[in-house]
Amino acid sequence: MNTLTDTDNMPRRPPWGWLVLGFAAWVAAYASLSPFADSAIAALGLTRQTHLGEAVHFFFYDTPKVLLLLTGIVFLMGVVHTFVSPERTRAMLSGKRLGVGNVMAASLGIVTPFCSCSAVPLFIGFLSAGVPLGVTFSFLISAPMVNEVALALLFAMFGWKVAGLYLALGLTVAIVAGMVIGRLNMERYLEEWVRAMQASQSVDYAGETLHWAERIDAGVAHVKDIVGKVWPYILAGIGVGAAIHGYVPEDFMASIMGKDAPWWSVPAAVLIGVPMYSNAAGIIPIVEALIGKGAALGTVLAFMMSVIALSLPEMIILRKVLKLPLIATFAGVVAFGILIVGYVFNLVL
Repeated sequence: MNTLTDTDNMPRRPPWGWLVLGFAAWVAAYASLSPFADSAIAALGLTRQTHLGEAVHFFFYDTPKVLLLLTGIVFLMGVVHTFVSPERTRAMLSGKRLGVGNVMAASLGIVTPFCSCSAVPLFIGFLSAGVPLGVTFSFLISAPMVNEVALALLFAMFGWKVAGLYLALGLTVAIVAGMVIGRLNMERYLEEWVRAMQASQSVDYAGETLHWAERIDAGVAHVKDIVGKVWPYILAGIGVGAAIHGYVPEDFMASIMGKDAPWWSVPAAVLIGVPMYSNAAGIIPIVEALIGKGAALGTVLAFMMSVIALSLPEMIILRKVLKLPLIATFAGVVAFGILIVGYVFNLVL
């Protein structure tokens, strides 16, 4: 005998009350960042007049700040992702010509909070679904470099002008680099298994059938997944940033990466960044500390872009998908675009 009733089949009510309380707690925590850092160094018997005290204050201020921003952004994007599935995205991009497809793919990268390595599976899925090679590269470049996490943190730390210029130039790099790679017709440098690969399967969120309670659950799960993976990188990045902020002399940073530094400081920053691996949340505290020590904004952002868009681990993963000539072309085209971004920022800001 079936004992289910109409009440059993009714959708679960969204936890709006908990959301309101969570948002209020988020705002209160964000407003308490500076007092919290001050109290932390006072409890440790330190003052900001010492190198150690300044470094520790930076760490206790930036760690909760970045984690709060990341949690809020990732939750919102987790809800947004319930409206647009990977299958729909691949269908939307499949068959698109160079130009239009590159713009669409680069714009999609803004709303995918992936590091360079995490974007590779979607990159493979796009290739297997018939998305043109150049279009998939626009996504691969944009996803780690111009995602909403990077933009939100840049806005919070440097204002809308820096965030807006970074968005415009980052998208330009992703679009133009993808178009260049597409024009070179380098599909022959894909590994054979990629060409034969079937489109990967994933959960398809049906926007018209999911209820808000389920969308909120998806946002919470997104936070657990993304923040759960990246928080060690955040702590490591903030730790490095704190050390730079507290101990590295301003004159030293100005001589290496300052506005009056030689022309080769920008390509040197790019080369230094490539062997490193981090995401926007982990590297931006280092950027903030470097700029606080007198480094030029364009040089530091070129360093940041190379870390998150041209990381060595990403190249190692891509080697399973792409042959060496295509990897070298990808790295060269993107590095050239990053150099231009660095010089433009140094000229206009």
